[in-house]
Amino acid sequence: MGAVKWIGGVIGWATGGMLGSLIGYAVGSAVDNAISGHQGNGGWLQSEQGRVRGSRPVTMEGDFGVSLLVLSASVMRSDNRIVKAELDFVKEFFVKNFGVVKAKEYILLLRELLSQDYDIRAACQQIKQFMDLASRVQLLHYLFGLSLADGDANPSEVETIRAMSAWLGISTSDYESIKAMFIKDQSSPYKILEIDPQATDEEVKKAYKKMAIRYHPDKVAHLGDDVQKAANDKFKEVNQAYDHIKKIRGMN
Repeated sequence: MGAVKWIGGVIGWATGGMLGSLIGYAVGSAVDNAISGHQGNGGWLQSEQGRVRGSRPVTMEGDFGVSLLVLSASVMRSDNRIVKAELDFVKEFFVKNFGVVKAKEYILLLRELLSQDYDIRAACQQIKQFMDLASRVQLLHYLFGLSLADGDANPSEVETIRAMSAWLGISTSDYESIKAMFIKDQSSPYKILEIDPQATDEEVKKAYKKMAIRYHPDKVAHLGDDVQKAANDKFKEVNQAYDHIKKIRGMN
């Protein structure tokens, strides 16, 4: 009975295609193995009234959360070990964004996904098809945070994120910009602004304006307060990179 309630009416576009098959399997396994007899209403998985079938779906918090689970599992498995710090990172994010009860349900799904082999490329392509670019970029920020949860960005995790970034339709320059916000070196401020260190002062100013618009937190307001807060942190990174370049160049 619990399984039927969980599987029925899954939210949004995240239940079609590759993601849908993964969720269906994981939910069934989670219910059968972990919460037999669960009497909750499974409301977080149910479709919202007013979402029209056949139209282009809008990215909702639930879709974003499901996408995070599938991508998280791939990153966590890429170095052939699952560490507590990574699980804690995911759990904390979901608690902040969805509350304790829903977070527990999501973590059950994550544990099932960690035990599966699946086509991550197909999953990324589905996410790309239905999710706006600002939301996909925010996914990448989250994944780099996850890779650093244990204090070190494992090369295999970084490579997995790079591959997923390409499949998500995120440009190489955008990927390098986001990576530079987490993995720092002397050229990081320029990478964040997606410019070359030899760029003119005018090119630096133009690049900053472009990035400030792209990373404005309002672009992901529809994904929830904590996601917007995370976007605001990255917006600050852009400002700090610009301030650093201005300081070393003596720009006004």
